[in-house]
Amino acid sequence: MSIPSRNINSSYRALLRASEGFLREGDMARIRKALNITVKSCGEREAITGESCIVHSLSVARIVAGEMNLGTSSVIVSLLAGTLSGVVPEAKQSFEEFGKQVTGLLEGLRKINNIETHQSARQSEDFRRLILSLADDVRVIAIKLASRLDEMRHLEGVSEEKRLSLASETYFLYAPLAYRLGFYNIKSEMEDLAMKYLEPGSYNLIECRLRQTTSSRNRLIREFTAPVRAKLDHLGIVYSMKSRTKTVHSIWQKMKKQGVEFEEIYDIFAVRIIIEATPEREKALCWQVYSVVTDIWQPNPSRMRDWLSVPKSSGYESLHTTVIGPRGKWVEVQIRSARMDEVAEKGLAAHYMYKGLKGEKGGLGRWLAKMRNLLETSATEDEGFLSQTRSGLYSDEVFVFTPKGELRRLPTGSTVLDFAFDIHTEVGARCVGAKVNGKNVTFRHVLNSGDHVSVLTSKNQKPKGDWLTFIVTGKARTRIKQALNEDRVSAAAEGREILERRLKNWKIGFSDSLVNRLLTVYNCRTAQELYVRISTEDIDLLELKEHILAVDENEQKQLPEKAVATERKGIASREITYSDYLVIDDTIEGIDYRLSKCCNPVYGDPVFGFVTISEGIKIHRTACPNAEFMIARYPYRVVPAKWTESKQSPSFVTSIKASGVEDIGIVSKITDILSKHNITVRGFSYSMNDGLFEGVIKLTVPNINILNGIIRQIHAVKGISRAVRSD
Repeated sequence: MSIPSRNINSSYRALLRASEGFLREGDMARIRKALNITVKSCGEREAITGESCIVHSLSVARIVAGEMNLGTSSVIVSLLAGTLSGVVPEAKQSFEEFGKQVTGLLEGLRKINNIETHQSARQSEDFRRLILSLADDVRVIAIKLASRLDEMRHLEGVSEEKRLSLASETYFLYAPLAYRLGFYNIKSEMEDLAMKYLEPGSYNLIECRLRQTTSSRNRLIREFTAPVRAKLDHLGIVYSMKSRTKTVHSIWQKMKKQGVEFEEIYDIFAVRIIIEATPEREKALCWQVYSVVTDIWQPNPSRMRDWLSVPKSSGYESLHTTVIGPRGKWVEVQIRSARMDEVAEKGLAAHYMYKGLKGEKGGLGRWLAKMRNLLETSATEDEGFLSQTRSGLYSDEVFVFTPKGELRRLPTGSTVLDFAFDIHTEVGARCVGAKVNGKNVTFRHVLNSGDHVSVLTSKNQKPKGDWLTFIVTGKARTRIKQALNEDRVSAAAEGREILERRLKNWKIGFSDSLVNRLLTVYNCRTAQELYVRISTEDIDLLELKEHILAVDENEQKQLPEKAVATERKGIASREITYSDYLVIDDTIEGIDYRLSKCCNPVYGDPVFGFVTISEGIKIHRTACPNAEFMIARYPYRVVPAKWTESKQSPSFVTSIKASGVEDIGIVSKITDILSKHNITVRGFSYSMNDGLFEGVIKLTVPNINILNGIIRQIHAVKGISRAVRSD
């Protein structure tokens, strides 16, 4: 074969070197034949970058072979891709000589080449998924990525307008797509190259500063890791340690997000500590390594990220902290197990692979895990596996359009109501139906990919409890529950106001004991339920009055005189009218007393002592759940008590329970509040389900004022609807 130029000869030899790992007998002849067809079809035609179409095809094939290791068929398709828009009809007829696999890949490449992507920046994620759904074979997408990467490497000769268009498209569409398929190096290079043309000033500045700080950065890494290595070796922990410098693009993103200069970025580089551990011990060992690092280097509490307790939705698990290293420099530290590191490096595929090992069979996990194995490690192409790639990557999602053509992504099985809440909470709350593809449907209608949906609303519509039985998305479920709860609270407030007003007219006092009697009469679990039933007229108020009067009359007849005297005595005891007090402080001697664990008194709480048979005197809060029973039943064992000032800083164990709606950074905000007080956090557990947050904080505090202050601050955090003391 005659190669027409020195550049083509050089590129061809480079391609053969990159393909050495997977070439089999006869493969080289097939590649030479594909190149002959490309040369004949392309002629003098140029690629979009101005370079020869033939040289571009050879460069793409070299990326496919050397950086993706996809195999001979993919190399041949990469070479022939330039002929799809050529002018030699007989060239296309010769494609059949390479077999059905090659012709199928070329057809898939033709399909995705026809997708208009130049206006897809704002909906890049959805267009990436459309590309994945159109491609019957994943290698088609990989070849497209390789083509775009080569174009980005040769943009110098392109007009500025075209250069900016290609860079923008690469940044918003192709780089994230490369990330989705696990080609992380290609993704990073695409982002950096796109930034080079879109933000040349920022790119050149950061690149220059990185070069200037290389030696000092390496020295800092050595000084930082030396004592950490020594301590981990002493403890016998099996680990490896890596360091990495962030890409220009990621540093630029940090600078924009934080509004700071290059010198103020915390984590220009990160140190990663990877431990070897069984799944049962990996979290405990990660926290042990965290303790080692923070014992040596001072951590920044606001920069701690715990993705061990609550992993990211992508399956990412790791423990991050930022500490003050040598010479006062900030160093980011990432701590994870080898399993977690593999998930972090391989992304979603590894995450589902591990799920598959735990019992999940088939589906996305095994499909994507084997796909990654083919793309990254296989030397030959697995024909059996490749025939399975027509199953689609995102079969668990549907894509629907708004009237303005905006693409929305929802879980499979989503209804019109899910779609309405995805648009806006008010749209969902007022939804009465929709027009789907021009036809009227109910809000229970299940959507399919490609549907065009126009929501119909009414001012008189309100969320109903039965909506929760058919909606799918967590967002819709959370918003409906919030609306129902707000309506219930409003109805309860109205019902209580009605009850109080009627009791006042009847000359009957309103009290907790009266409400408790009514709860029993009407079989209500809570006072709120009673008030709601009054508000909705489910309870007749005249009947309610008869019940109250009948119960009062009956109780007066049956209440023994002795019980009345005991109750009065108990009330007097509860009011603490004794002249002798048990003084609680650090220096008391001769009296055995303990703080009760049923209510965990804190310095400053109103308290009393209760004489036990075998454990001395126990100190209870007057608000203790058991206080009323003890004072009424055993008034002679109640000892009044009060606090005196302590010369030392006392510590009292207590708990705070917080709940509300899941919000970004809610855990970090609570942690920041706790770090500002003179307290010790003994435990912090929380959960997030269906958009709702619940957390319990166990801590030691010096007095009730600090405890109440912490509760008020936590209650003020965005998303927290309730924060109370919990013992």
